[in-house]
This record gives sequence, C-alpha cells and structure tokens, in this order.
Amino acid sequence: MKPLLAFVFSLFLAAPALAEIDIQTVETPKGFTAWLVEEPSIPFTSLEIRFEGGTSLDAPGERGATHLMVALLEEGAGEYDARGFAEASEALAASFRYDSGPDTVSVSAKFLTENRDAAMALLRESLVAPRFDEDAVERVRAQVLSSIRSDAKDPDAIANATFDRMLFGDHPYGSQPEGTEESVSALSRDDLIAAHKAALARDRVYIAAAGDISAEELSSLIDGLLGDLPATGAPLPADLEVTTTAGVTVVPFDTPQSVAMFGQKGLKRDDPDFFAAYVMNTILGGGGFEARLMTEVREKRGLTYGVYSYLVPLDHAELYLGRVASANDRVAEAITVIRDEWAKMARDGVTREELDQAKTYLTGAYPLRFDGNGPIARILVGMQMDGLTPDYVTTRNAQVEAVTLEDVKRVAGDLLKPDALRFVVVGQPEGLEETPGQ
Repeated sequence: MKPLLAFVFSLFLAAPALAEIDIQTVETPKGFTAWLVEEPSIPFTSLEIRFEGGTSLDAPGERGATHLMVALLEEGAGEYDARGFAEASEALAASFRYDSGPDTVSVSAKFLTENRDAAMALLRESLVAPRFDEDAVERVRAQVLSSIRSDAKDPDAIANATFDRMLFGDHPYGSQPEGTEESVSALSRDDLIAAHKAALARDRVYIAAAGDISAEELSSLIDGLLGDLPATGAPLPADLEVTTTAGVTVVPFDTPQSVAMFGQKGLKRDDPDFFAAYVMNTILGGGGFEARLMTEVREKRGLTYGVYSYLVPLDHAELYLGRVASANDRVAEAITVIRDEWAKMARDGVTREELDQAKTYLTGAYPLRFDGNGPIARILVGMQMDGLTPDYVTTRNAQVEAVTLEDVKRVAGDLLKPDALRFVVVGQPEGLEETPGQ
C-alpha cells in the first residue's frame, strides 16, 4: 500500500496547476454542507474539515485544553490504543492530521478509494470516540510542556506572546493557545473530554473534498463521519476592537540579534477594501524581494535578512502585522526605516509600475495554488470560512485586476496609521527608547 500511496502523491505533485475548477455544493440528509471538486482520474481523495472556535473555546482556568485534546485525537480511539491507531492508519495507507489554532480545529485526511470506507471508519473513531488514555495523555502533555519551555527561550515566540498580551488582554487571543506550564500540568482527563465536546460540534463545521469521490458518496461519508458529534459547541468569544499607540516595547533578552514584531489594527476579510489592502500590502511588505520594506531595509541598507508585513483578519479581531530581525546595534535603524515607509505609503500610495508588478505577481501565482487534491480541499474550506462563494476561484483575479491606483492610495491613507504603529522588540537593542502604551 505505501508504494502505491507514494506513487499517487507523486502524480499530484507533478500535475499541472488548475486555472479553473468545478465546485459542487453537497447537502447531506443530516444537514451538513460540503464543497467538492470531483476528480476521478486518480483513485485518491483529500478531505478537509474545520471546526470554528478553536483554542479560543478553552474554559476559564483551562488554557491549553483544546490544544492538548486535539493533539490526542490520533493517540487512541475506539478499540485502538495509540500504537494500534497508528498501525491501522498505516495499513490503510491513510493519512490523518489534526491541528488547532485560535479560531479553528482542523482535520485533514488523505485516503485511497479502495480503502475509503475503512479509512473513514477509523477517522470517525478519532473524532467521535477518542480514548484519552492516561499513558497517552501524559506522553503528549510532556511534549506540550517541552514546547512551552522552548518557546520561553525563543525570541520570536516571546515577541508574539508579548504582542498578543498587549493587544488582547484577557481575551483568549491574549494568551498562548498551548497554555502555560501551570495550566497544562493541571488539566485532567475530564477537562479534555469537556474540551472535545466544546470544540467538535455539528453547528460549527466546514467541509471540503477533492478527488475520486462523487457527490452522493461524499454525502454518505460525511453523515457517517460527523453525524454523531454534539449538535452544539461552546459559545464563541466576543469580538474585539484593536487599538494601538505608536512606540516601542522592549523585552530584554540575551541575544546578539533583536527580533521585532510590529503592527496596528487591520481590516476584516469581508471589508469592501480588502483587495485594495491586499495589493497594497504586497507592494509594502508582502511581495518578497520586490516589496518596499525588503528593498529599503535589506537591499539598500543591509539591516536584515528578511522583513515582511501581512494582513491578519482573525474571526474576532483584525490585525496588520510585520516582523524583522536585526543586530542589536542596527535594529533601531531598521525600525526607523519601517516607520518611514509606513508613513510614505500612507501619504503617497504606490506607483503605476508597482501596482502592475503586484497584479502580475498575484494573478500569476494564484492558479499555482491548485496543484493537487490536498491544496484544493484546503482552499475550498478556507473560502467557506471566509464567507466566500464557489465562483470566487474564477472571479478572484478579476478583483485583483480591478484595483486602481486611486483605490490603493485611498486605502493606504485610511488603513496605515504611523501614529499607531507599535513595535515589540525582544533582545538587547541599542539606541532604542522604550515608550509606554500598546
């Protein structure tokens, strides 16, 4: 089985990019909705499932419960202990992956057509009947605690955690999804069972599939896979209004190179100006070596190996963030350049040449994302969660092309706030004055 699966994957890696795909909407008898791209030419299917809420659903005092629970879904289910589950999935040449984030619990599955029923029966056990055996809980708990201790010594992780804490406070976004040593150490099996019921529920699930499966087959598969999950999960957290003030927060850390996170309020994914902001950010900091920040901070001054910015439309807050690392004696200069470029973009917008280059990059790269069943299924489920319609895959590039110089200038002036750009610097920066605020 394993050589066959490797052969199937190699075919998909070599497959041409899909410029257009036919997306079917599948409604199941039990009320689930899924999107499907049917491709019967190779006997292989990718399935993507997302549960809204994620680690933000942790109960008070139980931070890290959802993260630990999700990590345990493949560590024994139904009649299988952890080893038995791994052996069963390997025998079926099936691949399952479970992950969690601030807004989602994600489940990814890849399976051969000939083993579909058995693979889905095994996946169902992990979702509906995880065992949470004591030995598995303690082993995975130890892994999580080790990761938490490692993050406490990682400048990037410290910068992220500090920024989140400053912006979000007591909201779940304000603390790390993995929890703390204290909270994770205190979690009981009952806490994990409660987290499972809170996060994996039918009222918050999004589903997409791509590959050798028909709409009728997918409908039956989904009802059998998810029909026995709880009807409703825990309430979602409240929305937040992000506020920042300009300045620098320094976290002392013994390292020759400082890491700086920077950011301000962003905008929602469904904002009418999102595409203009997306194109603008490609020019400012999201377009690799052609972006202004990379040109000014790295190419012209040699202050860093890399600097970038990105829009972060979370479910309950909107951010516009960036990251740079530089030697302690040069990070102050890097921050000055970033501030200047932020202000310049807000004031002047972009040039016609920059706009045309960004559009060429964004429209040319988009079809390359559809390079196999797995990427297609992931894109489809992400579209659903963003509230998009199936025709987005054919209209997306037209929306990019429709962005004008005037749109970018207007959005840059509205979105970019130099007087609200906050930096969190972890290291021993020289010549950098710390300022209060957030």
